Amino acid sequence: MLIADGFPGQRLLVLPRPLVQRALRRNPTSRLLVTDAGHFPHAASHGRIRSHGAPEAVVIICIEGRGWCTLGHRTFAVPAGTALIIPPHLPHGYRADDDEPWTIWWLHAAGRDVPSLLEPILPDRVVPIGDLYRATATVTHVVDCLSRDETEPNLIMAAGLAWSLLAQLAADKLSGGHGQAEPVRAAQDHLREHFADPVRVGDLARLAGLSPSHFAALFRRATGSGVIEYVKRLRMARARELLATTTAGVREIAGEVGYDDPFYFSRQFRAVHGCSPTTYRNSFT
Repeated sequence: MLIADGFPGQRLLVLPRPLVQRALRRNPTSRLLVTDAGHFPHAASHGRIRSHGAPEAVVIICIEGRGWCTLGHRTFAVPAGTALIIPPHLPHGYRADDDEPWTIWWLHAAGRDVPSLLEPILPDRVVPIGDLYRATATVTHVVDCLSRDETEPNLIMAAGLAWSLLAQLAADKLSGGHGQAEPVRAAQDHLREHFADPVRVGDLARLAGLSPSHFAALFRRATGSGVIEYVKRLRMARARELLATTTAGVREIAGEVGYDDPFYFSRQFRAVHGCSPTTYRNSFT
């Protein structure tokens, strides 16, 4: 027998449905609104079956134990350190594992921005979470907001937090989860500290313990660009800062950001910004 709620130590917030309907008719909560949220610790026998789905998107963060979800004829595990994402109106069922019942933080989200926020995550239903502490803290703050009162400021604050959570899950999905993202994050840290040094993809791959082709594919997936393009963006960001805040010459700035040839630097700068370094600097005078 499945139990919907009533677990010792739980937190559960459900907005009155007339309030939900009013909030979904006005901005900014028409774009995103948290309608339900909570925390179920060690939720033995917890589960729900919704033959017509839920009106909202359901997001479940599993922090301990594990659970199971059934969509259509497929049943899959929801282990600790992952998020279960169920789009609105999709028939489903989920439950805690019998031997290792899950501990979860969860929320329901409605509004016209929900489909676009879910798009980078779907069709995956279970997403590894890169920073479980951050995700859990975000949902905790959502519950705290809704537990204070149901005034518009708190609804807006909860919506912003939910937007941040869905953005984090989308980023984790695109980066391939914690295991695949860590080598890329380490490489990004290295590049930010040494962006003016010569860049060799093979050297970065060796630091990450990966083949150059595998590393390059992970890096592009996580950042949306190749290593060389990423470094160019870092260099140009520093060049913009120096042009706006110092009197250093273009040749000097070019050398500081990793370009031996100031003419090549100027061409690269123009390609990125649509103007020369000198014109860019003059825009601040």
